[in-house]
Amino acid sequence: MKKLFKTIISGIYDACLIWKDEMRQIFKDEGVLIFFILVPLGYPLLYSWIYNNEVVREVPVVVVDDSHSSASRQFIRSCNATPDVKVVCYASNMDEAKNLVGRQVARAIYHIPADFQSRLNRMEQTAVAVFCDMSTMLTYKAAYMTAISVTQQMNGEIQVRLSGKYTQREEEILTQPLDYDAQPIYNPSGGYGSFILPAVLILILQQTLALGIGLSAGSARETNRFEDLVPIQKHYHGIFRIVMGKGLAYFMIYAIMGTYLTVVVPRIFDFPCLAHWQDLLAMLIPYILACIFFGITISCIVRYRENVMLLVVFASVPLLFLSGVSWPQSNIPGFLQGISWIFPSTFGIRAYVRMNSMGATLSDVLTEYRVLWLQVLVYFVLACLVYRYQILLMRRHIFDRLQDMRKRKMENN
Repeated sequence: MKKLFKTIISGIYDACLIWKDEMRQIFKDEGVLIFFILVPLGYPLLYSWIYNNEVVREVPVVVVDDSHSSASRQFIRSCNATPDVKVVCYASNMDEAKNLVGRQVARAIYHIPADFQSRLNRMEQTAVAVFCDMSTMLTYKAAYMTAISVTQQMNGEIQVRLSGKYTQREEEILTQPLDYDAQPIYNPSGGYGSFILPAVLILILQQTLALGIGLSAGSARETNRFEDLVPIQKHYHGIFRIVMGKGLAYFMIYAIMGTYLTVVVPRIFDFPCLAHWQDLLAMLIPYILACIFFGITISCIVRYRENVMLLVVFASVPLLFLSGVSWPQSNIPGFLQGISWIFPSTFGIRAYVRMNSMGATLSDVLTEYRVLWLQVLVYFVLACLVYRYQILLMRRHIFDRLQDMRKRKMENN
């Protein structure tokens, strides 16, 4: 019993020394410091500030009016009166209009045909062609939906003029027999920032943790004589004390960073914040721990500091899609969904978005919560196995070095 107690005390002491070494290494290494501190602090502010307006207003549009009629001018005036579209110029033909779009003077083209009013006067259907720059989703939506709205309004006015109704109520029933009252939920402003930013904030936690841990592992190998991950020091001889010491250092930093990203940033930019702090804290703890042990596990394959960029950075956009936020989860193929289960960000994003944007409680995201704790356990075991192998590798290198020194000594004698 006394020996067991002494072993536990020794393990705690070694873990504290490893924590101290890791904290010192974090604040000495500029690269790790950038990914652990500066990127989580600055990148969300920059990203959120870019999308702070939420929606696009006054999208520049060029008009090709081949009709030159009162009806076409009415259409143009109605479009220009909306907050989403601004008619910046007129073009004499489509080639000139395409050239303006190509030079980004305008983002869309409204083409009104020559027989626009004559067909209306003959009670025939006509059309307005809308050509949008599809490279930017928000500008496309503004230009296209404005054209749809104005044409529906003009359709209603034509119906009223031809109906012969006498009261305003009869005209309303004629033009809109089935009325609707749209009430946007979860994203009241209908903005892109409130839609995508919560998922990005959670993904930043995982990616910066993996990058920082990978850089730290690359530095450890580069400064080690045998390019091993475990240094030749007496308090690095146990796997649990290594994993717990390193994990504690990362957790202390990311407890602060996680609170900043999930609580402070959304409130700065007025994103939906419906989660109760108790539920949010309960979700963040397993998510940060899963990301830490995930980062420690994949750090074993980082031979050089630059390698971590190739392993982690390129995966950010695919992971955002696989989370089911920017692309419907039901439309993701089964094998890709299976791959997404490997990463803590998949379940962390789903839980956070539902809690913070939709007002879900912890019981509503119980599946994601349990999977995150399962990932904590799995990646903790894998991290221990990784460092078990690294300790054996370090011992083998030391043994080979001693054998080589003995051989040389015998040859010299």
